[in-house]
Formats: sequence, C-alpha cells, structure tokens
Amino acid sequence: MAAFDFKKEYKDLYLPTKKPMIVEVPQMRFIMVNGKGDPNTSALYKEAVEVLYGLSYTIKMSKKSSVQPPGYFDFVVPPLEGLWWFEDNYFDGTVIGRKDEFNWVMMIRQPEFVTPEVFAAAKAQLAKKKPGIDLSIARLEDFTEGLCAQILHIGPYDDEAATVAVLEEFIAAQGYQTVMSGLRQHHEIYLSDPRKSAPEKLKTVIRHPIVRR
Repeated sequence: MAAFDFKKEYKDLYLPTKKPMIVEVPQMRFIMVNGKGDPNTSALYKEAVEVLYGLSYTIKMSKKSSVQPPGYFDFVVPPLEGLWWFEDNYFDGTVIGRKDEFNWVMMIRQPEFVTPEVFAAAKAQLAKKKPGIDLSIARLEDFTEGLCAQILHIGPYDDEAATVAVLEEFIAAQGYQTVMSGLRQHHEIYLSDPRKSAPEKLKTVIRHPIVRR
C-alpha cells in the first residue's frame, strides 16, 4: 500500500492555484518550534528545521521498530510550514530590511496517531542518534486555523509582496478582511526545496486568516 500523502489527499489545503480561493482549515496536529530573527542567518531557525524534520522522519520510520504506535500508518512527511509576523501585527509581504524583526513558528503536520506519548518516544529515540540536538524547543500542538484565503506564489520569497497584494484584493472583494492574532498569522507552506529549486521556480502556498467585514 502506498504511503499516505497529505498533499494529495487534501489538495484544497496544499495544492491551490495562482487564483485566490477561500478555504476552511480544520484542526490539524503539528510539531512546532517558535523563534525570532532572520531565517537566513538565525542559528535557531536552522536548528528548528533540523529538529522538525528529525522528529518527523523518526515518527515515520517507527514502522520499522519492534513496537509500532497504535493506529500507525505509513505516510509521506508533509511539507515544512511557517507562521510569520512582526510586532506591529501587520504583514503585507514586504520583508526587505525587516527580516531581523521576524517572529516565526516553523512546523510540520503529523498524523493523528502521533500522541504526546508517541512524540515523547520519538524525542527519546532521536536524542540517542543526535545527542547534541536540543529537542526541548519542539512541542506537539493541535491548531485550528479556521476560515482563510490562500493563493499559490511562484518565485523567490522576497517577491511575495505582489502575490500578497493579489490575495488581499481578493479577500476584500469577497467581503472579508484579514485579521491576524495568536497563531492565525501570515502562513507559508513550502512545496519546493530551496536547495534544489531555482528561486524563480519555488512554489509556496500563502494563506491569510479572514473574517467577515
């Protein structure tokens, strides 16, 4: 049986087009790491990504352990996601010169069988393989994003402002407004690996939380 692929099973959440759309995002389970600063230079950001992928693949490969988690099924590790905001709680995609001001939550979705016990076991297992890694920065949390508008951005991350403007125009035309608070922030889902894709070909889902005006 093929591994369960969240991107293919939930295309409305992971594979939008360049045409904006409204979507109701249900509760999902994530491993999350909070941080601040420029992702291009922050040591914490680099460590956060290493921790997220390390734990996610440890959980995936638990299929090879002698005792599988209850309800386990094989799955494709979902894409990396990020929630981004500035202290002034406004985000229009313009980030040049402001990246040091970023607040962020990096996260990877997990299957529902990943309970606190499964998460703790994965941390213990990964700690044995990589004793120098700080796994205390990661947490398991359920997140209900709710009503959002989203669009596919193709190109460099620094060019997102134009795509965000298209999204915001659509939101207003549909009778909504973007309201960011708590974990409901400017949301990016990284469908491309920047280490392997040319900047102009990077695909990123951009999602904003909305409410009726």
